[in-house]
Amino acid sequence: MIGRLHRPLLLSSAAMAGLVVVGLIAMVVDDRVLLGESVWLKPVKFGLAFLLYSLTLAWLLSLPHRGRRATWWLGVVFSVTAFVDVGFIVVQAARGTFSHFNTETDAVNEIGQKVFASGVPGLFLANLVIAVIVSIRPGADRPTVWAIRGGLAMAVVSMALGYLMGFTGTQLTRTADGRLVELAAGHTVVDAGTRQAVGAPDAVAGMPITHWSTLGGDLRIPHFVGLHGIQVVLAAVLVLAWCAARYPRLRPARTRSRLIGVVILGWGGLQAITFWQAMRGQSLAHPDTVTLLTVLGLGVLVTILAATALRSTPAPPVEPTAHPALQRDSAEVSATVRRPGRVRPEPR
Repeated sequence: MIGRLHRPLLLSSAAMAGLVVVGLIAMVVDDRVLLGESVWLKPVKFGLAFLLYSLTLAWLLSLPHRGRRATWWLGVVFSVTAFVDVGFIVVQAARGTFSHFNTETDAVNEIGQKVFASGVPGLFLANLVIAVIVSIRPGADRPTVWAIRGGLAMAVVSMALGYLMGFTGTQLTRTADGRLVELAAGHTVVDAGTRQAVGAPDAVAGMPITHWSTLGGDLRIPHFVGLHGIQVVLAAVLVLAWCAARYPRLRPARTRSRLIGVVILGWGGLQAITFWQAMRGQSLAHPDTVTLLTVLGLGVLVTILAATALRSTPAPPVEPTAHPALQRDSAEVSATVRRPGRVRPEPR
């Protein structure tokens, strides 16, 4: 049974939805750029990411589980921290400067960096504790339970990977109004020679829409894959539940649980591969043979496991059906045979 949705998380989600709409409009009317992309692209991406995740978390916290009072307050911490952190990203976008890794010494930036220094760990720890509490005994069917556990685990790992961006090295670039600024780190992993040649690896033109790096490894990719893994596995639960009404092999909860486990393994493997690729300084757009073979191996493994999960489920028994002619003859015989009634005693 699902309870009331977490109101603070819903309010935070509504604010993020409004930010996405306003940010998209701002991208059209404001032509300022940072690192070759609109100053409003980052607020839009963060707003959309937190919108999806906050809605998912609000639904998860509505499920029956132990420690609901603790998880309610942790949800409050998550929603408030997300609102404040994304709010600083919006402020910096409006100022035409960087929010992450900015080393400028003006008062607004220094306060914002302190907010980040406390807010990011707050998001991580709140999500980690929620994941532990909700995963112990969630009130849902078995496939959903495994989806919740696997999805939250991938999200926690994803947030932890974000800290590795702080070790990618400094970059020298310019703000939207042309001021020179040093960034303490970035999201692109390249070798020392490439970094010295280009100066700011994050500024090199990236892939369409996502703007993920085409120069080197981009740590935003495994971060993105893991953060939204919970939506993927929960969507798989819904698809399997819909298919179960039509395909008898999918009706046992054990079979659907095994298939959800395969989805978790596949998506978690994709997160691991993209992280491994990024740490090698390799762009997602230019995979080498080793990476391609690894992806192929993961695909083969997932296919075999999914097929095994389906084959291990016995097909439902089919009731024998008599030939139509036999059914007709049987009906005729039944109609001609008089059923014995109650025998009345003869009067004496």
